[in-house]
Amino acid sequence: MDGHSNDLLNVAIKAARLAGEVILANIGGLTKDDINQKKASDFVTKVDIESENVIIRSIRESFPHHSILAEESSKDNKERDGFQWIIDPLDGTTNYIHGYPVFSVSIALAFKGDVIAGVILDPLRNELFTAEKGKGAFMNNNPIRISEVGTLKDSLISTGFPFRQKDIIDRYLMLFKNFFYKVSDIRRAGSAAIDLAYVASGRCDGFFELGLGPWDIAAGSIIIKEAGGVITDFGGGDDFVTTGNVVTGPPALHEEMLKEVKKVFAGIIDK
Repeated sequence: MDGHSNDLLNVAIKAARLAGEVILANIGGLTKDDINQKKASDFVTKVDIESENVIIRSIRESFPHHSILAEESSKDNKERDGFQWIIDPLDGTTNYIHGYPVFSVSIALAFKGDVIAGVILDPLRNELFTAEKGKGAFMNNNPIRISEVGTLKDSLISTGFPFRQKDIIDRYLMLFKNFFYKVSDIRRAGSAAIDLAYVASGRCDGFFELGLGPWDIAAGSIIIKEAGGVITDFGGGDDFVTTGNVVTGPPALHEEMLKEVKKVFAGIIDK
């Protein structure tokens, strides 16, 4: 596997760059006909589809037999050679539709269920976050590290509202309120992949969210781990890609955040 690990990361980077070009080329050009509603508050645009197609085509050129799990189209879960690409072609679609300038491309590669490489591209700022297992994390080829903040009172944390799970909004707001009283401040940008990249690079100290898709989390999880951070589900386990419930930050801060999460959600999810 290591024999062509560079190839794997380079393929992911090339695919993300191509997707970024599609996304930038269409900014401000969407009409109502280009937007469809998947579920309440959950949208897909022609740009999501075009971006995803470009990514899949690019990956297939190099690795035609790898399995692909992508948000908008391919639910090709059969393991082939043990490799699976996990793709979010446009994370932050609602932002993109409104011209709110926070969105990204997220591409991860798992081997036998273990994420081994990840790429997150912010095309507007031309910031490329990358990581390979055991090789560190980078932004535009410069090494990045998680922040050194270890207490809630000093921390800037980020979150995302559980718009796909509005039935748990009361519990979520209880947790939000508990954090709000204890942290320095809270941000909500609207792209989980960007949030994870910002935690990995120390711009933000911690992050929590519920109900994310595997494509929202996979790339960010390896980047955070390689930057020295801890990422778990709400129970403190490593099932976050499956459950979609995430708590992450530097080790000491993560421990404090997890305590707050468990106070509100213990026995409800991620037991």
